[in-house]
Amino acid sequence: MKAIVSTLFGVAAAALLALPPATAQTTVPTSAAPKQTPPVGGPARDFALPPRTDFTLPNGLLARLVPFGDIPKTTILVSIQAGGVHEAASQQGVASLLSRLMQEGTTSRPAATVAEQVARMGGSLNIYAGDDQTQVYADCLSEFAPDLVALLADMVQHPALPAAELPRLKTDFKRQLALRRAQPGSQAQEKLLGAVYAGHPYGRPLPTDAQVDALTLEQVQAFYQSQFGAQRTAIFAAGKFDLVGVRQAIEANWNAWPGGPAPRIEVAKALSKPEVLTQDRPGAPQSTLLLGLPVADPTSPDYTRLRVTNSLLGGSFGSRITRNIREDKGYTYSPYSYIDTNYHSGVWIDAADVTTKDTYNSLKEIMKEIERLQKTPPSAEELRGIQNYEVGLFVLRNASPNGIVGQLSTMHLQGLPDTYLTEQVQRLNAVTPAQVSATTRQYLRPEAMTTVVVGDQKVIAPQLKQYKALQKKAL
Repeated sequence: MKAIVSTLFGVAAAALLALPPATAQTTVPTSAAPKQTPPVGGPARDFALPPRTDFTLPNGLLARLVPFGDIPKTTILVSIQAGGVHEAASQQGVASLLSRLMQEGTTSRPAATVAEQVARMGGSLNIYAGDDQTQVYADCLSEFAPDLVALLADMVQHPALPAAELPRLKTDFKRQLALRRAQPGSQAQEKLLGAVYAGHPYGRPLPTDAQVDALTLEQVQAFYQSQFGAQRTAIFAAGKFDLVGVRQAIEANWNAWPGGPAPRIEVAKALSKPEVLTQDRPGAPQSTLLLGLPVADPTSPDYTRLRVTNSLLGGSFGSRITRNIREDKGYTYSPYSYIDTNYHSGVWIDAADVTTKDTYNSLKEIMKEIERLQKTPPSAEELRGIQNYEVGLFVLRNASPNGIVGQLSTMHLQGLPDTYLTEQVQRLNAVTPAQVSATTRQYLRPEAMTTVVVGDQKVIAPQLKQYKALQKKAL
């Protein structure tokens, strides 16, 4: 084989060497050559949710199965409504510790066996506890989907929760918390959410080392017993799989699990607190800024308009705030804004790490962009670009099994209908320039925002005095 390749290469090389100079020159691109115009994009289409199978077991567990695509992989997401919001104030971190212990195997499968079985299925598995839910995310080759359903049932229903692993997991947990506490972005977020969600679990700071050390295995077991159950659990599967086989596996392995507690999350009453909070970082070359206030949540009819408004203002790379304080002024490298959502609640947050000496200038320009959008609707051309961006993101989010199970889980948690997906493109494209301006006036009011600055106090103090005066004069 090597000899044949060498021979062919030799023939090709000889042919190239034999080309006349004029012929060779025509293949070399020159700066004078006209650039190729990219193809014109087609009109955005509404998202068609793939046909799915929904069923509920007698114990209350919901299952939604979506055959999707031709790649022989299956993604399964088990969402249990049990997270940080369900923790007692004296046991903060217990949901995270439970999720770590759940990865240490079941009463019949040691952790090493679980890992080996998942690997044999060509898959992966992760467990994570968030504010509202604990989620078990796994995937595998299509032919093993029923086996993976059975394995996940064992992990969720019969966790071993081995006491011997508790000290190691606590040490790892504290190490990760320490890293987060050291980051100015996390410090600023703690202060902002603490103000906006005062009195609610969403506003609690990260657990301290002492709080983690005080957690006991009995408390972890009690949290599992009181918060986990079929009524609070939903299984979402997407990808290529045997629909009948997966359904039978769910019915066979999840039906005997007790119903457990009914779903329950106390809806947070987010607060508008127009105050400036600071945290000193002596000698810091940058100030970390966060500005935020409560806004519409995903169940609100205003939410789509708010998403478009956010993207135009600060939530995309081509947004106004990014162009202003990054491209024009050079105060920062990567400002961005987003809508932070939890169960039936939302907070708009604008974030930027800016040069310390330009702390006031950055805040002033952010306020200026908000007020400009309040007073003057964007041009139809600018809005069209942002709408295309949002539509494109939406299509990408739903182009994979991972994205589909994530969307279905969010819709289930928030109680959203299928039209949330199927009419999304239509609603994004229906937003008008006047609505963007009105939405900014309604929700993004500078005079109601909480501002957090983490930076060198001696340098930023006089700048923040200037900023407070500016904030009071906002519309």
